[in-house]
Amino acid sequence: MEEELNMELIDRSVKKIELTDAGEIVLAEGEVIMESLNDLSSHLYDLMNLKKGKIKVGIPPIIGFLFFPKIIKGFNQLFPDIKIKISEDDSQKVIQEVRDGLLDLGVVMLPVDEKEFDVVPFVFDELSLFVHHSHPLAQKEKIEMKELQKETFILFKHPYIHNLIIQECQRAGFHPEIGYEISEWGFISGMVGENLGISIFPKPVVNKVDQDLIKAIPFHPSFPWNLGIISKKKKHASPAVREFIKYISAE
Repeated sequence: MEEELNMELIDRSVKKIELTDAGEIVLAEGEVIMESLNDLSSHLYDLMNLKKGKIKVGIPPIIGFLFFPKIIKGFNQLFPDIKIKISEDDSQKVIQEVRDGLLDLGVVMLPVDEKEFDVVPFVFDELSLFVHHSHPLAQKEKIEMKELQKETFILFKHPYIHNLIIQECQRAGFHPEIGYEISEWGFISGMVGENLGISIFPKPVVNKVDQDLIKAIPFHPSFPWNLGIISKKKKHASPAVREFIKYISAE
């Protein structure tokens, strides 16, 4: 090191080993470097042991509302120093941002292209018809899509459910009469609660509406609503991301 610095670091003119002024500076700076390396090792150890980290997750609105407050609370209790950043948008934008590497994970309706994404199934459920209790269809215990041909639909504005409902109506032989397109599920619930039309929502929404006013009726045949956690294939997943996937899968 003396040759590299072109300075004497040790005073060799005395029997006792003593540092020169330059040596004292090198020692002090070396101690700072060693402390920084120890801090770096500690940070990396914390990361590998899931004490710290950040996860960017994209979620369509109604999925976030139905499932994620409970998920985030539980995960935060286990890993308080792992920060979860939520980006709420429609499924197609979530898929694109996972593809572009802007999000670590997306929670979207299935199916998606499994050649492009790693997929972990998350929810297996179905969509149901929501009507006011005074509506004639409220007497039914099951409903076929073709029976809705003359009804006024109140549709969720976000494409991921909106387009699916229209496709299913067309498959049943009609184009739905859309009275209202609304981006907030509570507003739609209120409209159905005033008997201003019918709507189609994921079945778990029934636990969030006034069941004295609104009835949820399952479809026959069933109208699947399956969700998955997606990540970009071949993209490295941090320990925090892997643990988050494991946690959601176990819920």
